[in-house]
Amino acid sequence: MAGKRKADPVSDERNALGRKRDEALFPVSGLRTGLPGGYVEILSLIKERILQERLRTVLAANSAMILLYWDVGRMILERQDLEGWGAKVIDRLAADLRGAFPDMQGLSPRNLKYMRAFAAAWPDLEIVQRVVAQIPWRQNLALLERLGDAPIRLWYAEQTIRNGWSQPILCLQIESRAHERQGKAITNFPATLPPGDSDMARQTFKDPYLFDFLGTADPRREREVERALIEHIQRFLLELGAGFAFVGRQVLLEVGGQDFLIDLLFYHLKLRCYVVIELKAVPFEPAFAGQINMYLSAVDDLLRHPEDKPTIGLLLCRSKNKLVVEYALRDMKKPIGVAQWGTRIVKSLPKELKGSLPTIKEIENELADTHDSGEGLRRPGAGEWVP
Repeated sequence: MAGKRKADPVSDERNALGRKRDEALFPVSGLRTGLPGGYVEILSLIKERILQERLRTVLAANSAMILLYWDVGRMILERQDLEGWGAKVIDRLAADLRGAFPDMQGLSPRNLKYMRAFAAAWPDLEIVQRVVAQIPWRQNLALLERLGDAPIRLWYAEQTIRNGWSQPILCLQIESRAHERQGKAITNFPATLPPGDSDMARQTFKDPYLFDFLGTADPRREREVERALIEHIQRFLLELGAGFAFVGRQVLLEVGGQDFLIDLLFYHLKLRCYVVIELKAVPFEPAFAGQINMYLSAVDDLLRHPEDKPTIGLLLCRSKNKLVVEYALRDMKKPIGVAQWGTRIVKSLPKELKGSLPTIKEIENELADTHDSGEGLRRPGAGEWVP
């Protein structure tokens, strides 16, 4: 397409593909080495500004759509209460709306019923505007379909915003009942960390940790658990929670002419500190606290940056006695948490269901396929924690 362009008085200074003639050239971008000193900085600022605006636009569009869906659902609810609308009326309404707005998605009878359920589940407009409208419709549908308790549903909605959970990840968190485990590890954080850091650290760790991706095998050695966790590092990081950055496994530490190996070393981006994780395939023993305490001292002395917060230790054991753990941690100066880890499997089934449900091997294969594809799991079924 041809277009007029004013003559460029500095065309001789521009880089061109091939030869240049007066008022004619194929311009190409120059090398950054020949650009002004502040060019890289201004480029970075402009790119950041564009990304921020694009994100703001997407979020604003999503928020507007969610609020529209809520309002449509509210109007349908009000008419049902006043005039007793049934399913046939919603079908007719969907057809007329699609006729009026043929280019608009989401006006099917099924989605109108979801809008009605959405408005019924979230009657408070302030909560809708502040929380629910900030997450995509697919995540909202997962909350509606899987959670009937309003406070729990709100907790997952807030965590979805905070952690940026996709719909499959949200389903996985609901499946593993994350709300029951968050902040439940036994710790000495109140005595070893400032109040603000203590509260944030306490909410970072959970109990128990669920390593379903290890299968139904029962590892007897810590190295077996470590190896399996690293093989499933993405799922492991997901179970640990947002903010964990993997640093290393079996990190060699030399102290006083002796070699020690730290099982797993992480850095937490929100807590701004290193996190040492020690894995045990046996129940908690008080000696474990002394071992991880030494590792924390070494990391603080040798790795910790002056701006980092104190290193935190997490002992993951196969089981624990709460009182024994509390006594073991009571006078420790370093922040340490203790939680157990396990897998959840179906141990027994009613006789009438045994012939209609898949075998353990089939379940393992399905779980492996699901974890590899990153898809969410279906509704929670019968199961229990296996220590």
